[in-house]
Amino acid sequence: MSLEILREQLSALDVELISVIAQRQRVVAEIGRDKQISGQGTRDYQREKVVLSLAREQAEEQGIDPNVAEDVMSLLIRSSLTRQERDRVVAEGKGDGRTVLVIGGLGKMGGWFVDFFRSQGFVTDIADRRVESGPGRFVDWADAPLDYDIIVVATPLAISAQILSALAERKPAGLIFDIGSLKTPLRAGLKALSDAGCQVTSLHPMYGPDAKLLSGRHLIFVDVGVPEATAAAKALFAATMVEQLDMALDNHDRLIAYVLGLSHALNLAFVTALAESGEAAPQLAKLSSTTFDAQLLVSSAVARDNPHLYFEIQKLNEYGLQPLEALCQAAEHIRRLVVAGDEAGFVDMMEKGHSYLATRA
Repeated sequence: MSLEILREQLSALDVELISVIAQRQRVVAEIGRDKQISGQGTRDYQREKVVLSLAREQAEEQGIDPNVAEDVMSLLIRSSLTRQERDRVVAEGKGDGRTVLVIGGLGKMGGWFVDFFRSQGFVTDIADRRVESGPGRFVDWADAPLDYDIIVVATPLAISAQILSALAERKPAGLIFDIGSLKTPLRAGLKALSDAGCQVTSLHPMYGPDAKLLSGRHLIFVDVGVPEATAAAKALFAATMVEQLDMALDNHDRLIAYVLGLSHALNLAFVTALAESGEAAPQLAKLSSTTFDAQLLVSSAVARDNPHLYFEIQKLNEYGLQPLEALCQAAEHIRRLVVAGDEAGFVDMMEKGHSYLATRA
């Protein structure tokens, strides 16, 4: 057969493949509705294991790479979960016309919360200095009536601290929470709200604004002395598959210094070292390895993100210097081992690292 005929056959198979995927998605929607009615959880890990194992078996029978089959099915499973979670959030949404004000609603994470609340039937207003003033849209949050059922503070940390303190003076009756990456800079404002008798708590989404599926994601809840407010905030996410974590305010920032501060610094150091090396990026890309590609992918995402936010995470965390100093000491330790030709010390260092990581579970 000619190349043209083969391509026509391939195109026809592609159309058929998309059609089968569409049929699968329709069945997925039915399964999701059945789970809602029966009260079953959205995710079934045992079922996923069966599906992936079957895909690998069928791939081997057909002479296809089992890893490719598993990758395709994993992508379809993730798409299915995303749809089921979204449908459940909408179906079980507790908005019922209740009102929300998202301060910083035009920001990336602020926008995520605007979409999240609107999907549940909340009447959601926005306060943001970049917004065009109009019904339900305030350039200055202080111009809003603040008689909302929920107020979300989704602004940069320094601004959030000011807003929380100002809110304490006005004592809104509804649920109030911030979504800051750090909590100690907000301590005074959160305490002022608590002391004023407000329903206040603090959240930290450990995911970005592009997150469509919350399964496998973490959402940290920091109780600031008003447990009923924390419980109310948790209930807002009951229909999702997000993993809810409770954390004390001081513990939060100490651990985040490593989870965010250290990881950000490491990736920024990697990019900076490359940028200042004098080597051309395209040339390095041609010579890349699996490790280099993986590191470059993460580092590129960090380098493209908001530098002001990243500086806040480094500067405003009162626990932030210890991880940075540990990073510098680790790099210097590696340099000394290499300069000294100390292979035994290098092996010992790597084995200790392996043993440490093996404790994850």
